[in-house]
Amino acid sequence: MSDEFAVETTDAGASKYTPVQTSTMKKGSHILIKGRPCKVDHISTSKPGKHGSAKCHLVAIDIFTGKKMEEISPAHATVHSPEVKRVEYFLSSIDDGFLSLMDDSGDLKEDVRLP
Repeated sequence: MSDEFAVETTDAGASKYTPVQTSTMKKGSHILIKGRPCKVDHISTSKPGKHGSAKCHLVAIDIFTGKKMEEISPAHATVHSPEVKRVEYFLSSIDDGFLSLMDDSGDLKEDVRLP
């Protein structure tokens, strides 16, 4: 038996978001709520009480579904802010239920199904 083996490295996708303190979030910033990327619509911060720290109530809109989501987190806690990049495509054709899309640099994307 040989004790040799090969190790391959891959990207785990762990750097697709950055940690941000809840109290620094502002309207329009992005946050992950229940694993979904959302855009913050409203944020309110309560005062610290006798038995606890200040809490932030975040109301956000899912950027893909438009569904309203809420999260309550301590103001000093860390939340995840996803890396959001918007890319616009031009529709060039529709073939067999798949869209053929072209970006500004001329690259084609042909793996999107017709909704």
